[in-house]
Amino acid sequence: MAEKTPGKHTGLFASLTSLATTLVAIAHTRLDLLSNDLEEEREHLLSLLILTLAALFFLGVGVVLAIILLVAAFWDTNRLLVLGLLAGLFLASGLAAWAVALHKARTKPKLFAASLSELLKDRQRIGSRF
Repeated sequence: MAEKTPGKHTGLFASLTSLATTLVAIAHTRLDLLSNDLEEEREHLLSLLILTLAALFFLGVGVVLAIILLVAAFWDTNRLLVLGLLAGLFLASGLAAWAVALHKARTKPKLFAASLSELLKDRQRIGSRF
């Protein structure tokens, strides 16, 4: 019979305990990455929403001022220059905010990209052992 030496943890139970500890550590790391990905996505969507609302506001004000400019075109003072500059300023601001929002929407990173890459690495490591 095999002798058991006190203080050494060998055998099936020790291997299962080590495996369980490793699996819990892997799960903890993946959940941490997942929470980071969710936080980044929330911040991205919030900034995109703010930029979209700013673009809509500035475009709306620009349209109102452009209409006022057309109405005031029949008056005979410098009101046209002021209204034209203000309408141009608001329209340019709205178009710039819209362009930034579109750029951010098109270039956003893939959701859960870091988590997926780490899981792929884990899968490759496990596959290479067998």
